[in-house]
Amino acid sequence: MQYGICNLGLIPLRQEADHCASQTSEVLYGEHFKILKQRKDWSFVRLSLDNYEGWLNNKQFQLIEQNIFDEIETKPFEYASDLVGFICKKNQILFPITLGGVISAAPYLNHSYEGAKTSSKKLKKTLIDIALMYLNAPYLWGGKSPFGIDCSGFTQSVYRLAGIYLHRDAHQQATQGDLLSFIEESEAGDLAFFDDKEGKITHVGIILENNHIIHAFGKVRIDRIDQTGIFNAETGRHSHKLRIIKKMI
Repeated sequence: MQYGICNLGLIPLRQEADHCASQTSEVLYGEHFKILKQRKDWSFVRLSLDNYEGWLNNKQFQLIEQNIFDEIETKPFEYASDLVGFICKKNQILFPITLGGVISAAPYLNHSYEGAKTSSKKLKKTLIDIALMYLNAPYLWGGKSPFGIDCSGFTQSVYRLAGIYLHRDAHQQATQGDLLSFIEESEAGDLAFFDDKEGKITHVGIILENNHIIHAFGKVRIDRIDQTGIFNAETGRHSHKLRIIKKMI
């Protein structure tokens, strides 16, 4: 088996081995993975972060030895905590990385980073401060950065920066945590999940104080929430039907 690491700011994880294929997620700087199968131009990988699988272009990552992979696995992660930071190569060339990049991986790539970073598990109230850093980020299917993000990528990224692991997709995240019976029991930082007409969970957001929620829908936005679901004041109707609320911490 081979192993790899993202040595660019962020790269798309695709459903098929084709640049035109759907993006299912993103790999941020410093994220590492196992290579399950390899072709001339593409590799099918499993991300260490959340076991998500997909195709990466071979020109967009760097191979690493198993001992490096294992060492990265055992060390605490440090994340870039600025919206945009810069990695410096040994030749003094800079390139940008985004909020959430794994800068603890920089030494393994012969890179350096001097921006703001975070590593320790945070209190629940800090989830909201982190979430607000993504406010107005445009919606992007499979996105995980302030320049494009989907609903579950948003919640996963916010919780990750607080040192808490979530699965990648909304229906997977709904299997985690403790179920709350009523919205009145929820606190800022809890997750609310929403389903479609078939009962499938398709959306997730982070509860705020005073019956509001922050979620990625067109952009990362703040709306009101009640027992029915998310109320969009711009359209004057509910945009999502509430299914369950989960307490993760």
